Amino acid sequence: MAFATIAAAPAFAVEVTEATPVNAKPEKVWATIGGFCGISQWHPAVEACALSTSNGKQLRTLTLKGGGTIVEEQLGRDEAAMKYSYAIIESPLPVANYVATIQVEPSGSAGSKVTWSGRFEPKGASAAEAKGVIDGIYVKGLAGIVDGATK
Repeated sequence: MAFATIAAAPAFAVEVTEATPVNAKPEKVWATIGGFCGISQWHPAVEACALSTSNGKQLRTLTLKGGGTIVEEQLGRDEAAMKYSYAIIESPLPVANYVATIQVEPSGSAGSKVTWSGRFEPKGASAAEAKGVIDGIYVKGLAGIVDGATK
């Protein structure tokens, strides 16, 4: 009976943060990341991105290579700070209440650092499994940003 009580307990928040140095000026890296739908240009898992608006909020629908879609809402964007935040609205990913931020900062005399961090609750998977999925998304995405910004 104790097991049933534990299994029914609410999920707890998981945090994932990945960061990578980029041998390019922050402005170039931010331009590589691009607008809210720019992710289709640098993330290897994203085949296409379509922007839309719902109740005055900007949404992007990501079509994934191999099938599936993710709908995300932009929560905020700060051009001066070179960052934006977003939430997942619909997704096949094993997460709920997902909110993330991607940011570019200066590093050294001519370089940058890109940080992608998120917070979510596991859904249909263990915390470790959900964290592994999101971590993999961030690592591959950051590699795509580095590749695009250093060309």
